[in-house]
Amino acid sequence: MGCKSWGSRTLVFWCFVFSLIHVSLGSKARHFKWEVEYIYRSQDCLEHVVMGINGQFPGPTIRAKAGDTVVVELTNKLHTEGVVIHWHGIRQIGTPWADGTASISQCAINPGETFQYRFTVDRPGTYIYHGHYGMQRSAGLYGSLIVDVADEEKEPFHYDGEFNLLFSDWWHQSVHEQEVGLSSNPFRWIGEPQTLLINGRGQFNCSLAAKFSNASVSQCKFRGNEQCAPQILHVRRNKTYRLRIASITALASLNLAIEGHKMVVVEADGNYVQPFAVDDLDIYSGESYSVLLRTDQLSSNNYWISVGVRGREPKTPQALTILNYFPTSASKLPTSQPPVTPPWNDYNHSKAFTKSIFALMGSPQPPRTHHRRIILLNTQNRINGSIKWSINNVSLVLPPTPYLGSIKYGLNNAFDQKSPPDNIDNSYDIMKPPVNPNSTYGNGIYTINLNTTIDVILQNANALAKDVSEIHPWHLHGHNFWVLGYGEGKFREEDEKKFNLKNPPLRNTAVIFPYGWTALRFVADNPGVWAFHCHIEPHLHMGMGVVFAEGVQHVGEIPRAALACGLTANKQNLD
Repeated sequence: MGCKSWGSRTLVFWCFVFSLIHVSLGSKARHFKWEVEYIYRSQDCLEHVVMGINGQFPGPTIRAKAGDTVVVELTNKLHTEGVVIHWHGIRQIGTPWADGTASISQCAINPGETFQYRFTVDRPGTYIYHGHYGMQRSAGLYGSLIVDVADEEKEPFHYDGEFNLLFSDWWHQSVHEQEVGLSSNPFRWIGEPQTLLINGRGQFNCSLAAKFSNASVSQCKFRGNEQCAPQILHVRRNKTYRLRIASITALASLNLAIEGHKMVVVEADGNYVQPFAVDDLDIYSGESYSVLLRTDQLSSNNYWISVGVRGREPKTPQALTILNYFPTSASKLPTSQPPVTPPWNDYNHSKAFTKSIFALMGSPQPPRTHHRRIILLNTQNRINGSIKWSINNVSLVLPPTPYLGSIKYGLNNAFDQKSPPDNIDNSYDIMKPPVNPNSTYGNGIYTINLNTTIDVILQNANALAKDVSEIHPWHLHGHNFWVLGYGEGKFREEDEKKFNLKNPPLRNTAVIFPYGWTALRFVADNPGVWAFHCHIEPHLHMGMGVVFAEGVQHVGEIPRAALACGLTANKQNLD
């Protein structure tokens, strides 16, 4: 249970003091030395260039315990581009410069340079890390970060073993070509991914289940040591396994199903939830879940694990692997057809799952009221002929000087000092293609008073094409938020009466459905500058994000290496 549940600010203060004492007594510093470079990899059975860490793709899994300090010395071995790493879901309390967002929390690490990330992982859960400079996540710069409970703590559920499943998507076109196409006039869309990957492995030119699908696709023949060979989940009967599931996709929304087995959802984005059983689950980019799987089938056999595309018309084959019951041979394919992903546009199926997620009893509850409401309307627009995404008519273009440094040291000419609008024109028709002649580029920020409660209404709308509105997963850095509710059409004041203030889930990523709205609430209690953006990589690249700043004057000393660019590169500016 978090310190906020203690009530008064005085008690909260002493809670944090006791937490620090506890951390100092029982925690460890876990050190990692990483080198980021391009490597050759056959992750979908065709060789490509991919971003790797220490020669690995995906990058090494970090494992720590709650309260530990993680120290990563990151050396950029790329020849022509900078790099940063964002620790997705880690709040970075007291270390906002370690959030790993280029132009927001730090400068990009230049080729040949080494930068040290040092931060505390304060809560157990399933997390991820990934590049946050350009579209390096699409290039393969990502991995898993697992935080176990502290030694004297226990999870609120039992399991006998666990597996980690990291989902991603892959294009054969290089990320640099993708970036140029998205910025070109005329516009060139990246298209659908060629392959879905499970733990960095997929099959492009063959199918594990070819006999059930396209006969022109050959059956996969693996010895087991190929880089694209599926990782088999080996289990024993009548055991309970925890599957830690995370999606780091650049574009695709996904659905997971395991043949013949139900899953019980127990964790979402590092927060415990009321357990509930599902036959399949939707997972959007940036989200993570833990589910419990009971191996209760009567016969020892092999069963399909299937991952397919949701929310977009699927043109990418399902990703498949096998749940292998001991002592059955893992090379023996299941004789049944793999689970079929629900129809891509069955949004009722998606909404039913999303609306079934509630906080575990005893979890922190949201404040009853808010101090400020910000409505963020996302629209697709043309700006000077180029297709961009805009939030309240502003398409985000980050400045060369990181906001954290420029605000901390009062460099007012580093970015636009005019704050973006908190609201939208009430006459705007979200059901029609946008006509926004006033849409523009911008890098202004939302300045939020420290320790205030903020409501954010994510408002979806029609894109440029008629009758097209897309799913968008939004991720907030530096905080968790309560998801208070979802609605259809345009948000109205009376919709606040529908908010769930009893047991809303705490998340760091939330989805808005086509032509709908999602209501979030968070407390601005973490001094720093924090990105809030669509987690679909090309959408962020096209401007779909905003920046929140809170209490920057309370941020301690920022490492000089984090600010060695732009206006903060000159040491005299910081003295």
